[in-house]
Amino acid sequence: MPAAKKKGPKRLPRTATGNIELMLIQDVDHLGKQGEVVAVRPGYANNFLLPQALATVATEHHKRMVEKHKARLQEIQKARMAGLRSLADDLGKQSVTIEANANDEGHLYGSVGPSEIVNALKRLEFAITADQVRLKGPLKELGLYTVKIHLGHEIEADLKVWVVPTVADEHAEKPAEKK
Repeated sequence: MPAAKKKGPKRLPRTATGNIELMLIQDVDHLGKQGEVVAVRPGYANNFLLPQALATVATEHHKRMVEKHKARLQEIQKARMAGLRSLADDLGKQSVTIEANANDEGHLYGSVGPSEIVNALKRLEFAITADQVRLKGPLKELGLYTVKIHLGHEIEADLKVWVVPTVADEHAEKPAEKK
């Protein structure tokens, strides 16, 4: 009868320096990003990375799968960047008009901020958030302004914003003169 093989924990492949080569499943601070192959000390691998499911053994199969996944992510990112550039071009061709109460010298009683610009863009069917609008300060006078809209990934659009005085409704008719 042959001797029974010893059943125990499977030994992990080691590098020439005695470290264990693992592939990160998730980003790990001070170690690497998802998909990277790292060499770590056996204790760190066995006691932290593997039990927490932060890494797996770096086999050739896993490496091929990560490369395919990265290629797919790059295609998605490329399409997203093209969409952002197209949106930036569309925004650059637009101008919005915002009515505000102002005195005779053109100074506004309040100010025009990002939320008013976002509301004006919503009327034009652009989905922009207030934190994407880059103002050097609130707009406090009537006039034409060029406002930067930050779309992400260093893509910005220049939007023309007209701040005009509120048109008073003259529905109150003057009394008719009697003859």
